[in-house]
Amino acid sequence: MSERFSFTLKAKDGKARTGVIHTPRGEIRTPAFMPVGTAGTVKAMMPESVRATGADILLGNTYHLMLRPTAERVAALGGLHKFMNWDRPILTDSGGFQVMSLASLRKLTEEGVKFSSHVDGSKHMLTPERSMEIQRLLGSDIVMCFDECPALPAEDKVVAESMRLSMRWAQRSRDAFGDRPGHALFGIMQGGVTPELREESAKALTGIGFEGYAIGGLAVGEGQEAMLGVLDYAPGYLPEDKPRYLMGVGKPDDIVGAVERGVDMMDCVLPSRSGRTGQGWTRRGSVNLRNARHRDDPRPLDEACTCPACQNYSRAYLHHVVKADEIIGSMLLTWHNLHYYQELMQGLRDAIAESRLSAFVAQFHAQRAEGDIEPL
Repeated sequence: MSERFSFTLKAKDGKARTGVIHTPRGEIRTPAFMPVGTAGTVKAMMPESVRATGADILLGNTYHLMLRPTAERVAALGGLHKFMNWDRPILTDSGGFQVMSLASLRKLTEEGVKFSSHVDGSKHMLTPERSMEIQRLLGSDIVMCFDECPALPAEDKVVAESMRLSMRWAQRSRDAFGDRPGHALFGIMQGGVTPELREESAKALTGIGFEGYAIGGLAVGEGQEAMLGVLDYAPGYLPEDKPRYLMGVGKPDDIVGAVERGVDMMDCVLPSRSGRTGQGWTRRGSVNLRNARHRDDPRPLDEACTCPACQNYSRAYLHHVVKADEIIGSMLLTWHNLHYYQELMQGLRDAIAESRLSAFVAQFHAQRAEGDIEPL
């Protein structure tokens, strides 16, 4: 097991890449999907169950954990890994996106962001230095720079000013992160949907130097076509020998499109959130288990899936527990969705390694075009 953080690129197929991120807590196979454990838990899942789906790494949330139970309390109890019983790598986001989307009375200055907690209205100040401190207290293996993320669409002037502020904060984050062998700091590219701003951001970040690079400011209202349009060029602005992380993405077809364009890491709340709302993701697209057509169907959600929900329970049962708001419905569908996402990532890794990505992607889209199987 590596004692330092590094990235090994193993194979390419077009722009798509497969490799391994080495950390003291274990290897992360790329392309990687990171389940989101916002408040120190992947909702409706035990940590060992998350690992059983094939996940190598989880994401924790700086904003939520700083508010409760607080980073200082987590540190006193042995750090986030021990606190949540997850001994493999953890990436924590910087808190910038949540401050933008959740906090009230938000005031942005050069120093940072003053805001009121959405939990209890308490006042807080989040700066690059404080974000680095919180993530250090949590014990994150991969730390994200503190950045500002404007919602799209937005005027180029607004996006440019925001991006340049984020680049100044990136330097402050790098300075505050210090020398932490075995831990990594990722810079975050901003710039909206404007190539010139994306390139300027990438040059600023590579000039500072990071262990990995994220493509931020997407999946914030611009739509899939615009997002993929940015990904047609943005990964190419980043170093070939460092991991590339697309933040907050997404649906299975978003993931496939991102991987085709050279992205190595992704995260999204979608598979777990969908699991709590009766939606299952399968090779044929999404399935709404609340729909009455499932109530007498003895077949599994996906006949080719090896997760516990599909191996042990029928669509009729899943429909029943979802409609009855039984907790097991959320548990089974979340497990299924995370299993499907990790199975998709393994399929992408294998296809890239064997130079057959085009065929894999064609089959992926063909199966989704077929739609869900008809009821009996």
